[in-house]
Amino acid sequence: MSENEPPGALRRVLGVGFGVAVGIGSMIGAGILRAPADVAARLPTPALFLGVWVVGGLYALLGGNALSELGVAVPRSGGQYVYARRAFGPYIGFVVGWNDWLSSAGSVAAVAIALSESAAALLGAGARAVPVIAVLAVAVAYAVLSRGVRVGDRAQRATSAVKAVALLALVAACVFAARPHAAPAPNAHAGAAAFVLALQGVIYAYDGWTGPIYFSGELRDPGREVPRAVFGGVLSGMALYLAVNAAFLVVLSIDAMSRSTLVAADVARAIAGARGASLVHWLVLLALPSAVVANLLLASRVAYAMGRDGAAPRRLGDVSAAGVPGVGLAVSGVVAALFAATGAFERVIAVCAFLFVASYVVSFAAVFVLRRREPALPRAYRAWGHPWTTGLAVVASSVFLAGVVAADPRGAAVSVASVAVTLPLYALLRRARPVAG
Repeated sequence: MSENEPPGALRRVLGVGFGVAVGIGSMIGAGILRAPADVAARLPTPALFLGVWVVGGLYALLGGNALSELGVAVPRSGGQYVYARRAFGPYIGFVVGWNDWLSSAGSVAAVAIALSESAAALLGAGARAVPVIAVLAVAVAYAVLSRGVRVGDRAQRATSAVKAVALLALVAACVFAARPHAAPAPNAHAGAAAFVLALQGVIYAYDGWTGPIYFSGELRDPGREVPRAVFGGVLSGMALYLAVNAAFLVVLSIDAMSRSTLVAADVARAIAGARGASLVHWLVLLALPSAVVANLLLASRVAYAMGRDGAAPRRLGDVSAAGVPGVGLAVSGVVAALFAATGAFERVIAVCAFLFVASYVVSFAAVFVLRRREPALPRAYRAWGHPWTTGLAVVASSVFLAGVVAADPRGAAVSVASVAVTLPLYALLRRARPVAG
């Protein structure tokens, strides 16, 4: 057993199929139904509308190229926390891990709420039923995942496959229901600022492409399977995003999309009339369970890695007889359920948004640091085009970060201030149990 796999560590039993599935599951959530309206409002031509989804996918590919090297060189489960800690020390790792864990738990809650809203609508239940159904969805996901790593593997594969089939069925329905509509005005255009703002929403929609690296310590052959899973997930997600958005354009004009509150609902009504609303709710019920499963898996792996290193309570790093981080999974599930029940996930995600982008900058910078400091690390995969491609990823993320600050300076200030809260928490944990170096 290597130094990357200490006694009691997670088992290496997962493969590329799981990695691709968790990438699709964590990447494609409610954003695919809600983001197109915001993008269309800023980019009034089909070419720009689809082009920004291509650019967002290319950004994810650039990032995947860099993080695949880290996932191979440091094959531990835990995601970006692992690389931030290795490159920049325990405290930076703690900040990245704490933010990543909270935002992942918040994402579980957000997706569970979206799913429960559709379930309540189909059941004819009132608004009070929504948080109850959301908590039930989180509980079901926990119950399935706690049964074992192989059960979780099958659950992620199955739910991601159902999501892909449901979205492709939507695409097919749009193609068969194609109708002519007015083309955009010849003088329609969008400035660079509008494109950057639209790109911000698209990059948020693509968030989750990092999913496979959270399981580097559980893939049978990380040197081969990490990059295959990362690129397979990004390319699959990119193809689905482009197909769905192109299909929307077949049914609705850009102008109609820009005035829509939920493009998928308007598309469904155009295809199926009064039954369209029910169809959208069924689409949500088919497409979103994989995101609940994936984000709960991600949160549990961050908690596990931090527990193993002493950056969080030690019990979070325990592995159950079923081969899963049992305590980390349970705590992540309870926190996600509380977020869903109270609505706190909205505030958590808002506070974490700035730091989530900053974490990308830290992770990409870690490639440079570890190349220089630890050149002997085994790198069966080396980032293609480094340092240029990795540098471009750093620059793109920094520009994106600046855009987030410009768009919401108060939110960014709150996010930065929230880092100060981690100082006493980190000191307390360090005093209770020295953090591993």
